[in-house]
Order: sequence, then structure tokens, then C-alpha cells
Amino acid sequence: MSRFTSITQNTALNNGVLMPWLGFGVFKTQEGAQVEQAIADALEAGYRSIDTAAIYGNEEGVGRAVAASGLKREELFITTKVWNSNQGYESTLKAFEESRRKLKLEVIDLYLVHWPVAGKYKDTYRALEKLYKEGHVRAIGVSNFLIPHLDDLLGSCEVVPAVNQVEFQPFLTQPDLQSYCKDRGIQLEAWSPLLQGNLDVPLLQEIGQAHGKSAAQVILRWDLQSGVVTIPKSVTKSRIIENADIFNFELTDEEMASINGLNKNRRFGSDPMNFNF
Repeated sequence: MSRFTSITQNTALNNGVLMPWLGFGVFKTQEGAQVEQAIADALEAGYRSIDTAAIYGNEEGVGRAVAASGLKREELFITTKVWNSNQGYESTLKAFEESRRKLKLEVIDLYLVHWPVAGKYKDTYRALEKLYKEGHVRAIGVSNFLIPHLDDLLGSCEVVPAVNQVEFQPFLTQPDLQSYCKDRGIQLEAWSPLLQGNLDVPLLQEIGQAHGKSAAQVILRWDLQSGVVTIPKSVTKSRIIENADIFNFELTDEEMASINGLNKNRRFGSDPMNFNF
């Protein structure tokens, strides 16, 4: 039987902190009523992990939605990220305080370096290590780091990143990065898992029909069975519910292999090796 049978299931990060396998992303979700309603719908559907970032401009709305939920703080897992223009040691510490103020949370569950800004990300990560050691964050990690960035960081850091959040989808499976992170105890997490809406892929639709599921649900299930945490976003209640309904079917080994075979090394987002920081 599958090990993924409930939205309440977590993965244990390399420091023992539990993180939900399925989370809810709020990238490009508008501050105010839109993000608050989307999170309310997500929490109602059973999600307990919310992923935001300083650059999204909606941390305050996330904070209000969390406060209004009535859920105990320990029931929720909140992630945010330090933006590129705030990278550096002291500026990251200030940025964290700003994020914490907006979220109205004493402790952040996961704090990430948003992009590997050359010449800055090591100092940025050093600030994250300080925040972690002082108990202001429960886990720290990185986002959009490829193997060269991780090699560089691991050569000097004291705390191995708990998470690396990257673009991961059927056209960009990054098997070398998957293996690298797994070997070092770094949990891979997929941002923008649903091909940014480009779901008209015959193979995914065929597999979906075989299970009575949508192409989106097939991708999210593939994420989990690949051992990758995933954080789909939507502002539509029916889609939010649909994206969570992935725990009552299982992809076969053959189906997993065929989805892996869709890889084209094609990005919908920016390339971390050629990003205009």
C-alpha cells in the first residue's frame, strides 16, 4: 500500500522537524481579500503548510489568515523567504524581522534564501544559521540552488540546508539534483509544480483517465511518489480542493517512469545559473 494516504502526512527534515508533504503556495496571490480567502479555503480543505515570500507582497495577508483560522500555531507550517535585494548578513537579519512582523509570528517554521545571489548567498545563509541557532526559525534552507551553489555553500556552512525549493515538474525533473539532495539529507521541494497551467499533455491526461484523476492531480501525486514536497497554488476553491485530492490513488512504477520520461530540461521559470539578480 502507498505510503501517501493522507494530507496530514509529513516528511521529517534533517533536523527532525516535520514538514507536510503537500503545502499551499501563494505566489502571485494578491494581498488582502484574495490571499486571505485562498488560505481559508486551503485550511478548510486540510492543508496545513503555507508557502510565501517577502517578494510576494502578501505576508501580512498570510498572517491575518493564519490568525483568523483558529488553528493552533503548532498545527501550521509557515515558510517565507528572504528576497535578493535584502541578501547579505545584516540586511537578511533585518528582512527576517520585517517578515516576522508582517506575518505576526514569533517563530517561522522554514526560512529560505530565495535565489543564489552570487557573492551574497553565503553571508545570507550565515544569517539564517544565526536565526536558527537562536530559535527564531525551526528549519532553514535554500531555494533555486543547483549543484554548484550547494557545493559552494556546503563547503562552509555549519547547518546543512533542510530544504531546497526548486522548479520541479515533468519537463524539468533534474535527476542529478534530486540524487545530490537525497544523498545529503536535503529535502527537495517543488515550486510551480503544475507546468504553470500547461497541462494539455496527452500522457498525463491518459494516466489521469486511468485513475479518474486530472492531469494536475497526476503531477502532484508524481511529486509525492518521487519523494518531493509540493506546493501547488490556486485562488479557486474547487481547484484548491482538487489539488488536495491526491491521496486515494497510486501511480504504478511504469506510470512513474513514463512521467519521468517527459523530461526536456525545460524551465518555465528563471534559470538559477543565468538569473538577472
